[in-house]
Formats: sequence, structure tokens, C-alpha cells
Amino acid sequence: MSICYIALGSNLEDPFAQANRAIIALQQSPQSKVIDVSPFYRSKPLGPQDQNDYLNAVIKIYTDLSPIALLDELQTIEKSQGRIRKENRWGARTLDLDILLFDNLIINSERLTIPHYHMKHREFVLYPLFDIEPQLILPDNEKLLDLVSKCAKNGLTKWHE
Repeated sequence: MSICYIALGSNLEDPFAQANRAIIALQQSPQSKVIDVSPFYRSKPLGPQDQNDYLNAVIKIYTDLSPIALLDELQTIEKSQGRIRKENRWGARTLDLDILLFDNLIINSERLTIPHYHMKHREFVLYPLFDIEPQLILPDNEKLLDLVSKCAKNGLTKWHE
């Protein structure tokens, strides 16, 4: 089985419920096993500021799926929870599930980039990932601890439901 870390984000239609439904969907996957889920965080939107704050978390799974098959599964979960892909990359969304890391693979294809692009600069990814895997070393041998120590929180706080 492969170890995979998935970023979870939501800022529409009850983000807390959206996140929990996504975690349950992953738990029900016959080819994957949820190992850990970070605390939920609240972050400011990256794009247009006229949208709700985001709920963010990171999920650690073991999976028998290939990276592309896992991507397909994540996109199916997103769609089942009302995700509509739009031109606006940083717009509001019911659910966003992104593969951050997949074993120690480095993938740069048309559909998938692993490690996830910009993850090293996003507090809403680094801090939840650090919560569940503080000793993590990325495929380029960079320590997660070093990335977190250089990353401002930018208003990131724990989500209180």
C-alpha cells in the first residue's frame, strides 16, 4: 500500500459537514484506509476576498490505488458533494480534495502534479500536515519542520464548530 496525504478544503454549504462527509467517503473506499485526520483549520481565501473563510485539513491514507485512480476517486467524491469546476481557480467551492504527496513520488503530468504545487507556501496545508506528520521529509529531502518554521500563519486558526 502507498502512503498518501490529501488536502481538504471547503467554504460553501456547511464546510464542517462537507469535510466530514468527504472523510466518511474516503473511509468507505475499498482500496484505501484513512489513517489520520488533522484538526480542522479556518483560513482566509486565497483568491477573491468576497467569499467565506475556508475549512482546511489534511488526511493521511494508505491506498492500493494508483495516483491517477486516486485522483479520479477524489474528483468523484467532490462531484457527489456538489463541486462544480469553474474557470475561477480560487473561487468558492463545496469541496476541494487535492493529493499533496503520494509515497515519495514526483509526478508532473497534464492531470496531476505531486508534490502538490505551491504546497510549500500554503499555511493551510503545512500546519495541518505538520499536526499529523511532524517528522515528514518531502521527496526533495526538505523537512516539513523547516517549511512550517518559515511559513507565516496569515490568520490561520483552529476551526470551532
